[in-house]
Amino acid sequence: MRLLALLMVVVALGACARGTRSDTAKAPVNVPASFDVTLIATKDGQFDYLDAPLTPQDLRAALNYRKEQSLPMSTVLLKRGEKDKVKDVHIVALARIAVALGFTAYVMEDGEINEIRTTTTKEE
Repeated sequence: MRLLALLMVVVALGACARGTRSDTAKAPVNVPASFDVTLIATKDGQFDYLDAPLTPQDLRAALNYRKEQSLPMSTVLLKRGEKDKVKDVHIVALARIAVALGFTAYVMEDGEINEIRTTTTKEE
């Protein structure tokens, strides 16, 4: 089931890259003034969260803990690291976590902030 969800996210991202966007993807992005969590893309598909390198699984656990502690968890921003760019593996992993935990994810590339939108829904 998770493989199917990942496949759907990749297909959705591929469709956006080809220029065939749905009405949802064309909708303007409401960028918040500040973000609850800021992540940095690092090597090997990992994320820097609070100065700790985390795998996608560890990041999901950390963000889930944050949510369980009733800390603000509605917006997450993914930024480029000093040496590493934001790659598709980062975007797909963050999209999966956002769907599972119910927050809105954004990515900053070339100074522009875009929302990461998916066509899948949270698994029940």
